[in-house]
Amino acid sequence: MIKFLDLQAVNAAHAEDLKRIAAEVIDSGWYLLGERTKIFERHLAEFLGVRHVVGVGNGLDALRLILKAYLELGVLAEGDEVIVPANTYIASILAITDNRLKPVLVEPNIHTYNLDISLVEARITPRTKAVMVVHLYGRACWSRELEAMARRHRLKIIEDNAQAIGAVYANPGESGGRKTGALGDAAGFSFYPGKNLGALGDSGAVATGDDRLAEVVRALGNYGSREKYVNDYRGLNSRTDEIQAAFLDLKLRHVEADNQRRRDIAAEYCARIRLRDLILPNAHDPDLLTPPRAQSHVWHLFVVRHPRRDLLQRHLADQGVQTMIHYPIPPHLQKAYATWGLPKGSLPITEEIANTCLSLPMWPGMTPEQVDAVIRCVNGFQP
Repeated sequence: MIKFLDLQAVNAAHAEDLKRIAAEVIDSGWYLLGERTKIFERHLAEFLGVRHVVGVGNGLDALRLILKAYLELGVLAEGDEVIVPANTYIASILAITDNRLKPVLVEPNIHTYNLDISLVEARITPRTKAVMVVHLYGRACWSRELEAMARRHRLKIIEDNAQAIGAVYANPGESGGRKTGALGDAAGFSFYPGKNLGALGDSGAVATGDDRLAEVVRALGNYGSREKYVNDYRGLNSRTDEIQAAFLDLKLRHVEADNQRRRDIAAEYCARIRLRDLILPNAHDPDLLTPPRAQSHVWHLFVVRHPRRDLLQRHLADQGVQTMIHYPIPPHLQKAYATWGLPKGSLPITEEIANTCLSLPMWPGMTPEQVDAVIRCVNGFQP
């Protein structure tokens, strides 16, 4: 059996250090809002190239708190519109509706699966105050056009960076580049165990260069309090605990090497999978795996598409290869948002992706033999 993601193997590489760190935190007697969290926040800020990182409880809370802070600061008001990709995990949208803001769903680019930036300006109205970009599957979603549009319409850009820690975006002709999570006005991170930087439980973070926003986010995540028993806001309880912060700080040292291993596996898949009618991630972007462009993708997921996706998935399962679908039901077709009145067929590109996409095994500890086996099994499919 080749697991879609073998978390035991991922964490086995750090097992002794993780056990030692856990014991140190337990023995310290300090489990929340301590030095371990401060150290991790500082190291992550340095890694990203931002002024502030605030540890929170999970990735959804990171996005919720950014929007809630903007409401407290008067940047947003209830009922304002936030443009968001229709092709995303539902958490992106839950964060918006939870704050009584209005999501405006925009179709993805069929080749990148990310927000189609060329469609955004047509959806801007006087109530539009922000754009939430999602670096889906680990691929940076950004452009000069997006930056110029945001300036022109005075929009905040919020990054959902749950899947793309370590990805780098460089404008054409630029050297170097900036990491996702440091591109917009604020970014939310998830450290769910399966992420490229994964905790051993739930955790998340907000990153921003805005001093005031960081201050308000930190207070909001601590019951709305800067000082114990003094509550300035109607806040939440959403904080990274000391054990998770310590675990994440250790694993942050390895995330670049792990991301590079993911790129190597993706390159093997793209070079050697030869199944008819299968659409690979680089099918319309042959430079995606070539430096320096390769840095723009950290391959949280390796997503292919096939018109007989369900049969392919069944074939791979029969061969002992686990796969997943990200995501089988788009947000606009979920029961939770049935009142929107967006019927099947209303967002055809998003629905086409949902009906044909399949995620192959992808994690940095995969052996060459496992990668070979996945490729062999995919190529052996006979629909």
